[in-house]
Amino acid sequence: MELQALPSRIGQVRRIVSAQLRYWHMDSLIDRASLGVTELLSNVHRHAQPDKTCTVEMELLLERLKVSVRDHDPRLPVLEDAGPLATCGRGLAMVAAMSESWGALPDGESGKVVWFTLPTPGATVLTVPDRYAQLAVAGRDSHQLAEAT
Repeated sequence: MELQALPSRIGQVRRIVSAQLRYWHMDSLIDRASLGVTELLSNVHRHAQPDKTCTVEMELLLERLKVSVRDHDPRLPVLEDAGPLATCGRGLAMVAAMSESWGALPDGESGKVVWFTLPTPGATVLTVPDRYAQLAVAGRDSHQLAEAT
């Protein structure tokens, strides 16, 4: 889904991520995926330049879920050790702690993608034909789910 990483939109993305995971019968991943995408979008909101436009993608791989956030800022994030009294700076550490893996890569000449993976539940059988969903939000108040196969 392409959006402006504004606080009002981050809650909307969490709801869409939750709905997609329910559709895939992966309810056990909702809390961690929602936390991870919230932290990555918050980083775009706080740090991305020149704009706050980004794209969120969820990909269901063989044994893991991959959630990616692409933005137009080429600066890669740095995992820092926030002090005990710090009021921010723990987001990437939380993503690293709750995920199977995470990373950041340059995306073209003027952007990056930050991603994390979660292991899928072993007993889950995916009964839907799609393995990849790109969520699209068109306009400010309309919602659209576009599935790519």
